Amino acid sequence: MDLFEYQARDVFEKYGVPVLAGIVADTPEEVRAAAEQLGGVTVVKAQVKTGGRGKAGGV
Repeated sequence: MDLFEYQARDVFEKYGVPVLAGIVADTPEEVRAAAEQLGGVTVVKAQVKTGGRGKAGGV
């Protein structure tokens, strides 16, 4: 099975596995809106299906 992390979270939630709140965002504007919606301290994480987010330009 080849899933992005956010897709795996959805599967875990479906079967009752506890997961932290998260929102997928595609633009900087969506990231800001998601951070406001979640409140508190937030983390932005790139979702890439390659070895190493840093190599793909993410953090």
